[in-house]
Amino acid sequence: MSSTHFGFETVDEKDKASRVRGVFDSVASKYDIMNDLMSGGLHRAWKAYTVMVANLKEGDQVLDIAGGTGDLSMAFSKKVGNSGRVVHTDINEAMLRTGRNRLVDKGIILPTLVCDAEKLPFPDAHFDLVSVAFGLRNMTHKDGALKEMNRVLKPGGKLLVLEFSKVAKPLAKPYDLYSFKVLPFLGKLVAGDDSSYRYLAESIRMHPGQEELKVLMQGAGFGHVDYHNMTGGIVALHVGIKC
Repeated sequence: MSSTHFGFETVDEKDKASRVRGVFDSVASKYDIMNDLMSGGLHRAWKAYTVMVANLKEGDQVLDIAGGTGDLSMAFSKKVGNSGRVVHTDINEAMLRTGRNRLVDKGIILPTLVCDAEKLPFPDAHFDLVSVAFGLRNMTHKDGALKEMNRVLKPGGKLLVLEFSKVAKPLAKPYDLYSFKVLPFLGKLVAGDDSSYRYLAESIRMHPGQEELKVLMQGAGFGHVDYHNMTGGIVALHVGIKC
């Protein structure tokens, strides 16, 4: 059997998805408050910048992968208007239910679908924009998922990958201290779960850095790829254009 990583642990490929699902089942109800605490609210600025770079217009068709609690789906829906459509998806049902309920509470009704990014149930050349925020690092076959995202995009369509990345060297030691000491403590205190937030820190370290992800996206068929570092490289927004 092929193996892959689950944080720093080596596991069978077939087991990773269920392990990741367990993490997000555990944290779904506290996900939003933990995002605010972990990032000091900065995740809102990172997502706002992503929406700006998306540059959506009325009528656009959007696929939000790993859409979770719906921050980006909500913002995108305001840009595409009544003639456009945003499809809110996640592989984790608990996260998706939390996001759907949050959207409905705000009067926003979107198509909501549990689906695997490595096997997207959509036709070729269907979307103007595909986004995946803080979800790619959890996927077993990132190259396969990126190829699927390319497949469902229209020619000239845009992929946005917002993800934790490789921090600038001067920040590395304090960031490690924060990641492996403070995050698990916050997770235990607020969500009653330190192990899931220890996995978060480990999964970030195992995820490809800025240049490596750029190469992966090019290998998946994106003709032009660029990235924008934010907060000293803690997060990067990769932008890929399907040529």
